Amino acid sequence: MVNPPPLQFYSEPLPGVDCSELHGKLIVIEGPDAVGRSTQIALLRQWLEQEGHAVLDSGMARSALAGKGIKTAKEGNTLGPITMTLFYTADFADRLENEIVPALRAGFVVLIDRYIFSIMARAIARGEDRRWIEQVAGFALVPHAVLYLRAEVEHLVSRVVLGRGAFDYWESGMDLRFGPDMYESFVRYQTRLIKALDSMVEPYQFTVIDANQPIPRIFRDLQRRIARLQLGRMRARRPALRKEKK
Repeated sequence: MVNPPPLQFYSEPLPGVDCSELHGKLIVIEGPDAVGRSTQIALLRQWLEQEGHAVLDSGMARSALAGKGIKTAKEGNTLGPITMTLFYTADFADRLENEIVPALRAGFVVLIDRYIFSIMARAIARGEDRRWIEQVAGFALVPHAVLYLRAEVEHLVSRVVLGRGAFDYWESGMDLRFGPDMYESFVRYQTRLIKALDSMVEPYQFTVIDANQPIPRIFRDLQRRIARLQLGRMRARRPALRKEKK
């Protein structure tokens, strides 16, 4: 199997970014809330580092520009759907420019816990215009692989109940109250979210992973998929990532 083609942008490239200089691999782990993405990324990072790869993992609401602002705004439960979408898009743009691109330039394996697709799916699930959000998200890089952890809503409910013991306000879509209580709203909102992600499988070339399986089996499946990308064994040099101001 040959190596994947060089990275490119979906539409408008970021200024000053030469994709031919991006020698790393961009791997996205997608899926609905409570599907186990963070668990798998932690396992994958440990495995990849043991194999000699330099790894950066990044996820939503972690940027220096917007991360704290998103968390503060969500505490008040006052974000409207469009404001939320733009807030998360700004967070992604900052991480892309100041974390992801420098790491790829340095040859890192970059693991992303939810990419622009989750922002799009959340917007679509909340009734926003699909064409608009796809245009907004066009500055994103095309990943080498998008591994979509797909599970039925019943599985997500059991994970929340057994793992956390309570439903999250935003993960339940309670800002738009899809149901009379958090359980019903979670089921209906996550159903809409999964439907939106399912609609992206073909156009964005997702690889679907059955996330109803036990964690070790999912991990082995992800390992096999990532191994096909021929990552090599050279340890990359560390990029100079922007530090968050205190």
